[in-house]
Amino acid sequence: MITITNISKSYKKTIALRDVSIALNSGKCFGLIGPNGAGKSTLMKIIVGIIQSDAGSVSLHKDKEQQWKKEIGYVPQEVCLEETVTAEQNLAFFGELYGLQREVLRQRIDEVLHELGLHARRTDKVSTFSGGMKRRLHIGCALLHEPSVVIMDEPTAGIDPQSRQHIYHLINHLKGKQCTVLYSSHYIEEVEKVCDDVAFIDGGEVLLTDSMEQLIATHASPALYVEWANDASPSILEKLQHVTAHKQGWLIQADQTERLDIIAMISQDAKENNLEVEHVAFTQSSLEDIFFTLTGKALRD
Repeated sequence: MITITNISKSYKKTIALRDVSIALNSGKCFGLIGPNGAGKSTLMKIIVGIIQSDAGSVSLHKDKEQQWKKEIGYVPQEVCLEETVTAEQNLAFFGELYGLQREVLRQRIDEVLHELGLHARRTDKVSTFSGGMKRRLHIGCALLHEPSVVIMDEPTAGIDPQSRQHIYHLINHLKGKQCTVLYSSHYIEEVEKVCDDVAFIDGGEVLLTDSMEQLIATHASPALYVEWANDASPSILEKLQHVTAHKQGWLIQADQTERLDIIAMISQDAKENNLEVEHVAFTQSSLEDIFFTLTGKALRD
């Protein structure tokens, strides 16, 4: 649906993006994963034409730039609503900017409010809305003209669980209509819920891009997570391979057979050295673990 080729962007001596190339497929949600400052917002602004790249190109499958930008709905990080008027009036304003008029505009406002779960609040002033409701309305403003591509920059930042679930449901609804969604986040659990394809981005560079399924199959590995009382670091860890500190304990990479042997070793060591094991769990590398392995950085600030 969209092909992004060799995009680069710098601000004086600061490199925001370096030679970024990704492809977004129709009817799929593509997740841009990276910490704040990785270049996600800059890339999105280049795609929608808010800023210009220094090099590279962005193309839609069929149309020239001036035409296909009408097919894009953009949801920036900052909520852009007029709080002194109603939800319906906010949608009407944005709908008119997209060229919608009269009956078509009224119909789309009605449909979008239903999709957002805000129809009952359509005549209420936005100043009375919760943060999550404002976020949902903010997204709705980008959907009025029925875009074939929706770009969402951190759309769930600081919102309540109910609104978060509404947004997940909305993304699945858009995919069902063969809409392409580009979704940026540093919340891995969100990306795992809604995204079909992902790209890890850090320092303005794409480190890895693949389908979610293939990424997990290739890079995720089974492991054993162990915590000892008093945050202990027993000497037995020195006898094991592929051990990394994780949360309040230790992550030991091992397959199913190895994990059982390691549990037996840890249990014996605890008895011999009067140690208390507080928590043991079988686990598998998450996307966040994979990102940390590639970059040595955590996704959250």
